[in-house]
Amino acid sequence: MKRLELDTLERHQVWIAFAGLVVGGSAGLFLPGSHTAFEQLIYPALALLLTSLFLQIPFGMLRQAFTDRRYLVATLTTNFAVVPVVVWLLAHLAPQQPAVLLGLYLVLLAPCIDYVSMFSRLGGGNERVVLASTPVLLVAQVLLLPGYLWLFLTESARNIIDLKPFLEAFVFLIALPLGIALALQYLSLRYPGLDRMTDVARWLPVPMLALTLLVIVGSQIARVRSAFLDLAGIVPLYLAYQVMIGLLGSPIARAFKLDPPRGRALVFSALTRNSLVVLPLALALPREHSLAALVIVTQTLVELLGLLVAVRIVPRLLPA
Repeated sequence: MKRLELDTLERHQVWIAFAGLVVGGSAGLFLPGSHTAFEQLIYPALALLLTSLFLQIPFGMLRQAFTDRRYLVATLTTNFAVVPVVVWLLAHLAPQQPAVLLGLYLVLLAPCIDYVSMFSRLGGGNERVVLASTPVLLVAQVLLLPGYLWLFLTESARNIIDLKPFLEAFVFLIALPLGIALALQYLSLRYPGLDRMTDVARWLPVPMLALTLLVIVGSQIARVRSAFLDLAGIVPLYLAYQVMIGLLGSPIARAFKLDPPRGRALVFSALTRNSLVVLPLALALPREHSLAALVIVTQTLVELLGLLVAVRIVPRLLPA
């Protein structure tokens, strides 16, 4: 029964996220001074969100990822060879502002490690192989993302990255929540009573996503108005990304001789991006480059809507 209720919550997470967006935007626009309070809540909200997300990653299944080597090679090839080429091509059509380009590359080059399994399941994909591969994808993107940024970004875009706050955001908002999640998963194996804590954590990502969007949009809505044209210009690129990856995913799955459930899982792995994990890196940029964070938040909203369509289309592209 609890699993059924959690599935219902996850299926409605898009509308819950949009509710957070509307509430935050309305408060930021019509409650003077509220943006200051929202700014103070951004980092605590992100820390709780990322800890709850990392708790969903089955690090104990890392060994299982290597038992299905065909799928693992396919998802690594797709996410770290095919996707970067697609993103590089699309970036040439984006507004050539350093903050926009940095936000675009940050979000589209990082494969999702959280709700991808849920959408894969809804789209008839093999959830098990997705879950098993998430720890590998997380490690791979941490290692490869800096190299891709250095390779793809222009010098002016690279220069806006201040290394110290960038590293501080990584340590306190990514590495620390990841360490807490790893410790809790390990301790729950030795102390079964901790299982209750991890069970409760499964309910947190959806409401925490809505809360995080609420405080981010509430704090940034004034800047959104001034940057509306730039954000509107990036939406077609996000839609183009989903269409291109959706069309490329099917032949790639067939090239690796994946059965339909694993092929669908591969497509969803390439469609979903790790926006919530890379968002702290964008928030660490100087205030004059806060547009990068808005570019990432915009991608989250476009992606969630696109995935509602993908769960119906992907099974038709890779029928049983």
